[in-house]
Amino acid sequence: MEDEKRLKELTTEQTDFKREIGVFGGVSIIGGIMIGSGIFYLGSYVLQRTGMNSGLALICWVIAGIISLFGGLCYAELGTAMPKAGGRVVYLNEAFHPVVGFTAGFTDWLVGGPGSIAAVAIALMEVLRSFFDISGFGIKMGAIVLIVALTAYNLVGVKIASIVQSLSMVAKLVPVGIVMLVALFVGRISPDLSLGQASDYAAANDTSVLGMIAIAVVASLWAYEGWTNLNTVAEEIKNPKRNLPLALIIGIGGVTVLYTLFNFAIMKVLPHEQIVAMINAEDLYLGTAVAEKVLGSAGAVVVSIGMILAMFGTANGMVLAQPRMYYAMAEEGHFFKSFAKLHPKYKVPYAPIIVQGVLSIALVLMRNLDQLTNLVVVVAMIYNALVILAVPILRKKYPNIERPYKVLFYPVSVIITALIFIGLIVISAIDDPVNGAMGLSVPFIGAIVYYIFDMKLKREKK
Repeated sequence: MEDEKRLKELTTEQTDFKREIGVFGGVSIIGGIMIGSGIFYLGSYVLQRTGMNSGLALICWVIAGIISLFGGLCYAELGTAMPKAGGRVVYLNEAFHPVVGFTAGFTDWLVGGPGSIAAVAIALMEVLRSFFDISGFGIKMGAIVLIVALTAYNLVGVKIASIVQSLSMVAKLVPVGIVMLVALFVGRISPDLSLGQASDYAAANDTSVLGMIAIAVVASLWAYEGWTNLNTVAEEIKNPKRNLPLALIIGIGGVTVLYTLFNFAIMKVLPHEQIVAMINAEDLYLGTAVAEKVLGSAGAVVVSIGMILAMFGTANGMVLAQPRMYYAMAEEGHFFKSFAKLHPKYKVPYAPIIVQGVLSIALVLMRNLDQLTNLVVVVAMIYNALVILAVPILRKKYPNIERPYKVLFYPVSVIITALIFIGLIVISAIDDPVNGAMGLSVPFIGAIVYYIFDMKLKREKK
């Protein structure tokens, strides 16, 4: 009887939240978080890691998009079967143990969410330096003001936050689209997309073409981060069984096309020799160079505006989505009770939104941009891998629940995607062991906190 009640709670679409997010709103949340400043410079790292081979670099952008898409499809299956606020916290609770889901949410609460918001807010202020003379202290103060503003309007309901996200999504795509389309039509260079020289480069550098692809895909995957956040607002999506997978497919698929075409446009405008010289000189913003070449002096302004809008959308998306995960932790009983309360009028989890803002401000004051971004990477991928593995586990555990959407090419796609994420975790930890160790320590602290709440919960039930 208890199991039937639990299963009904997991699969019901009844909720105290307001369902205000449609397909376009869902796509805006995904794209708004995924498309940041990385579109303008990450292409340099991908080219660098493919031995400056243009064809291989474009293939890596497509591969990273496919990996992200199959990861998103795993989330789509889980989210339509269990359309609950909290996303991966719920899935990890059910597939493994509540302590696993809790540590995922705790890590996001303490480091991942606030750290990402703080990093994006600082990065946005850094871009403004091209227009204004801002000191280091001024950048931190500006980042804090931005976080306070984002937190404030996310407190007045998901509908307003979703509208702002949709508007910022459209606004940021305009300058990016202008640069890309003008470059595609104006560019007169026919880039060499042959792969023949890749094996020669691999042999000369004591590696393999497969190894080159692997480390290049790692670089490009950073640009795709953010697709996991839509599931955290599953209880606020209209008709989630249809709209959740649709938004994930359109969002991730659209971003894949955008990234691939944008990098191809760069190759059509900038001679290969210039690209190589810029990257060797650590001038990584190839997108900015293209904008200046096709649009003149106004190009730099267009790119700066695009970057500002992109990062604003990323920050807003995270402020909107992350607190729903902390709400799920509290509702499950192993976190602060106030986090499980919705505002009586606006129906948003107001306590975790406010606390997230406070933690973000603290991290702005404590750490710099590089430290913030490096700190959250490894742990995020660990939990992504665990959620993907949750798909076969939950199919076996709950074989009879309705699954309106199922992962394509199961189980091969799930196994390959999980193995890829595990490989990326190993590569990242080896590349940055200090931040890797710091990031991994947070889940252990989270486990201790979980058992403290668990003991308290058991005492209250006696």
